Amino acid sequence: MSAQNSTGIQTLLDAEREASKIVQKAREYRTKRIREARDEAKSEIEAYRQRKEQEFRKFEAEHTQGNKAAEDEANKEADAKIREIQAAVKKNQQKVVDDLLKAVVSVHPVPPSKV
Repeated sequence: MSAQNSTGIQTLLDAEREASKIVQKAREYRTKRIREARDEAKSEIEAYRQRKEQEFRKFEAEHTQGNKAAEDEANKEADAKIREIQAAVKKNQQKVVDDLLKAVVSVHPVPPSKV
């Protein structure tokens, strides 16, 4: 009976070791699959990000063309206005200086009046 019990215990121990190996392999497989899934997700996210960035650049290029034309037009108008102001300054510069000198030099003192 003892030999039979010993054989039965040995069989159970062998089965337990085999089950432990199977569980270990399953864990390794699961870990490997999780890493693969994470790597796949990273690559999909990167591809999606690049695709969206490309779409944004295309959208930006299409919509900034109109802004570029408006910006160029505004710059032309601003340059014309600046030239106009500079011409007015050159034209009236001497008159302004003369008027200032006249106001400073020609002082007409007035005595205070008593109330």
